[in-house]
Amino acid sequence: MILDLHEIIEAPGKSVSFRCELDRERLAFPGLEAFAGPVTATGVVKNTAGVLTLTADVEADMTVLCDRCGKPFEKRLSPRYTATLQADAEDADSENVFPLDGDGVDVSDVAETCLILDMDRKFLCRPDCKGLCPVCGKDLNDGPCGCKKEIDPRMAALGQLLDDIQEV
Repeated sequence: MILDLHEIIEAPGKSVSFRCELDRERLAFPGLEAFAGPVTATGVVKNTAGVLTLTADVEADMTVLCDRCGKPFEKRLSPRYTATLQADAEDADSENVFPLDGDGVDVSDVAETCLILDMDRKFLCRPDCKGLCPVCGKDLNDGPCGCKKEIDPRMAALGQLLDDIQEV
């Protein structure tokens, strides 16, 4: 969504509000099963002493896969992003500086980019998720599996001594 800023570019203290729906296909990433509804961005672009600042609140409900146990779970994102808008943003070193397109800005592109850069790299269904057994694949959150731990071949002789002691 292109937001026209010609009324506030030369008027410090002025602002323009916006609300838009983000492109869910552009927001696709590994581990994402589906979005539960539209992904929206609501915010304002404000001219403060000649500097244009975009502030956006993004809302997204999604189903993602746990990176340890593989089970799907619901996750709600509601971050707030702030970005600076400049005519010569290509020269800027910060990831939070975005270019103006004439007298406007694509607010959906800014919000999508911020959300993508801020996305978790790992999703866990709960902080203490135990994951899957690497041998049998059982979900360790449901209880221990029956697999014996692999013995380091260098320690096998000590393991046999322990077994002999336990038999006596």
